[in-house]
Amino acid sequence: MTKQQANWSPYDNNGGSCVAIAGADYCVIAADTRMSTGYNILTRDYSKICKLADKCVMASSGFQADVKALQKQLAARHLIYQHQHNKQMSCPAMAQLLSNTLYYKRFFPYYSFNVLGGLDNEGKGCVFTYDAVGSYEKVGYSSQGSGSTLIMPFLDNQLKSPSPLLLPAQDAVTPLMETEAVDLVKTVFASASERDIYTGDKLEIVVINADGIHREYMDLRKD
Repeated sequence: MTKQQANWSPYDNNGGSCVAIAGADYCVIAADTRMSTGYNILTRDYSKICKLADKCVMASSGFQADVKALQKQLAARHLIYQHQHNKQMSCPAMAQLLSNTLYYKRFFPYYSFNVLGGLDNEGKGCVFTYDAVGSYEKVGYSSQGSGSTLIMPFLDNQLKSPSPLLLPAQDAVTPLMETEAVDLVKTVFASASERDIYTGDKLEIVVINADGIHREYMDLRKD
């Protein structure tokens, strides 16, 4: 008789997909609201998007307990920064802080896959994409999560950004209008939810521009 043993993991993957698109004067960050484990749906109404500063928002998929711990850590660090500097962190500064926070835990990582979006100091849209241990890149658009393998080829086809190897360096922001970017996000999620069982129920879209932050929602398939 073979010896059986229980394998316990400190991690789980709660699925879900996140997308961010940067434009000339706006940034769109979107994520679905389904949270799963295996073939079970834990809740159909869980927001994966967290506001870190007035012009900076993070969307995270992966293990939502680690995501929650990461969000609390970033909020505490941001509060200390505000007391010391009498101002809020810029989006590029928050991007570096997130990278440092993830890298600090590299030997027992936060199992979270993040996209950070917002406006930089000049009011231009910026998107930063991460792996679980803090390696990050500034891009014009990105996707993370269980549906990213379906969403990224779609975005590449519609928005292909110039190679980072080109000299002089090309601007990464996408040429779309804000309304076009929102429509594209709705299309990619409607498409991904047809094939990915961990993406669905509802889409939460956050748009950041000079007027501030506003949200909108769209229903996705619920099976």
